[in-house]
Parts: sequence; C-alpha cells; structure tokens
Amino acid sequence: MAVRVLFLGPLRDLAGVPQAEYPAPLDWETLLAAVPPAVAEQLREPPVHVACAGMVLADKADLAARDDDEVALLPPVSGG
Repeated sequence: MAVRVLFLGPLRDLAGVPQAEYPAPLDWETLLAAVPPAVAEQLREPPVHVACAGMVLADKADLAARDDDEVALLPPVSGG
C-alpha cells in the first residue's frame, strides 16, 4: 500500500528523482518527514501547492492521501 508522489519542476531537481512512493496513508507531516529535507523546506513555502488525487488542495495541511493516490508537488509557475 503506497502513495505515489510526483516532484515537478525544480522540486524534481531537489529530490533527485521524478517520483517516489511512500507508505499510505500520507498526511502533511508524514510527507514533510518522508521527502528530502531540501524538498520539505520548499514545500513549506506558500507558492508551492499540493494536489492529491487530481485535486489541488486549498490548504496543504489537509493532505490525506490513501493507498494508490497520486500526490503532485506543484512549484510556482514562472514565465512571461
């Protein structure tokens, strides 16, 4: 039983992998403890969003991923 976490954009570089699997269930504090420290630091920043099962969470602390869910870590979008 696992949750797949996708590291997108610069978070992928910080994680060193495009995705990882962590034991389910996965909440916000468990996610922060599971990912590499540099990623956890970025996740605490307001512009980084978290999506779970295809839905962007209004509050990252509400993360409640279950077995087979996919969590996407969404860095701020840049461009012009």
